[in-house]
Amino acid sequence: MINGIISVSRTLYFRILPKSMVAKIRGVQFGKNCNFHTIDFGSEPYLIKMGDNVRTAAHVSFITHTGLGPLRNIYPELSNADFIAPIIIGNNVQIGSGVTILANTTIGDNVIIGAGSVVQKEVKSNSIYAGIPAKYICSLDEFKEKNMKNFSDTKNLSRREKKEFLLKKYDFIT
Repeated sequence: MINGIISVSRTLYFRILPKSMVAKIRGVQFGKNCNFHTIDFGSEPYLIKMGDNVRTAAHVSFITHTGLGPLRNIYPELSNADFIAPIIIGNNVQIGSGVTILANTTIGDNVIIGAGSVVQKEVKSNSIYAGIPAKYICSLDEFKEKNMKNFSDTKNLSRREKKEFLLKKYDFIT
C-alpha cells in the first residue's frame, strides 16, 4: 500500500515540475536551450544524451531497455541478459508528438522527427525523418522549399492574435 502511495506521489510530483527539471533529476544529459513536453525518459534515463536546442512535443518516449523474455527462455546463456543501449541526440533537433526513440539510436544535428514516428539506429544530420520505422523524407532545405507557403510569423503572437491571423490566412472566418 505504502509503495503504491509513494509511486502515485512521485508521478504527481514529476507532472508538476518543469519537464527539464524532471529530465535532470532522472539523469538525462542535455545541453542549453532544451525544451521538453514529456517525462517518459525510460528505465535508464542516464543513458540519454542530448545536445543544445533539443525540443520534444508531448508523449515522446525514450526506450533504452528492450525485453528479451523469449530469448532468455530459449537460450540459457541469456537467462540474466538485458538489451540496454544509449540514445544520443545532436544539436537543434525537434521531436514530434508521440515519437518513440529506441535503444541504440543516434540522431544527428539539425533534424526534425515527424509525429508518431518510431526511431531506431542512425538518423543523419540536416534531415526530416518520419514513419514507422522512421525513414528519411527529405533534407531541411528541401522541406523549407516545399513548405514556404505554410510558414507564418506567429511565434511571438498572443493566442488570440495567432487565432485571428490563421483563421484569416486560411479563410476560416465565417
